[in-house]
Amino acid sequence: MGWRQTTSALSKEEQAVLLDELLQTGILKEEDRLLYGLLMPDRVKRMYDVLALRTNHITILTEGVDDPHNQSAVLRSADAFGVQTLHVVEGRAKFKPNSIIAKSADRWVDVVEHPSIEEAIDRLKADGYQVFATALSEEAIPLEDVDVTKPTVLLFGNEHHGVSERALAKADGNYIIPMQGYVQSLNISVAAAISLYDVTTRARHVVTEGYGLTIAEKQRVLKDWMVKSLPKRSLGVYKQKGLTAFERETGKSE
Repeated sequence: MGWRQTTSALSKEEQAVLLDELLQTGILKEEDRLLYGLLMPDRVKRMYDVLALRTNHITILTEGVDDPHNQSAVLRSADAFGVQTLHVVEGRAKFKPNSIIAKSADRWVDVVEHPSIEEAIDRLKADGYQVFATALSEEAIPLEDVDVTKPTVLLFGNEHHGVSERALAKADGNYIIPMQGYVQSLNISVAAAISLYDVTTRARHVVTEGYGLTIAEKQRVLKDWMVKSLPKRSLGVYKQKGLTAFERETGKSE
């Protein structure tokens, strides 16, 4: 049996400050105080701290990434570097990451699935993103030259075939990770990790407004995380006393 925290490491004063700040900023709705009360304040404090570093200014789009290990690793990298949303166009295999490999990142990162690569890129561009694909070509620019002052999508293709010609035709550009060895390509999971580290690090320093999540986004994400973090017994209490809210957030009635 695993150890479960039963008392908060936060003082009563610290707990009061946390709750007041969540309510005053609007990240926690008054109607969700029941949900908040079912979790340890320390757990919510950790969520609050992570939310402060989350972004949708940088996001990822994968095209036909079939290997669940790679799916999981990309999710894990997104979480590690504070990227809240992963966009997916499935290939031959369903998008079904391995939670163990992902270290449960699939619980904390939003996954948006699109029916086709064309629709995915069109939607993201309509939302104000520029799309840069990983591809080795004469037109490719080095990763460090990607302009991160603009909302940016990094597009990664299939493990064997890379980004499709259809995707490249719609992308705003393509980039490479400069290498000094004999090999000219990296596994998608490695390429995603290196790319995310570079662009998020640079973007945090140059984007003064709009890098972090909006209050509305934080509100939605915090509630989603809190619901997912409820122990089974507490989930039963929440469903009984806050059924409407539970159905709205999970789409389930039982």
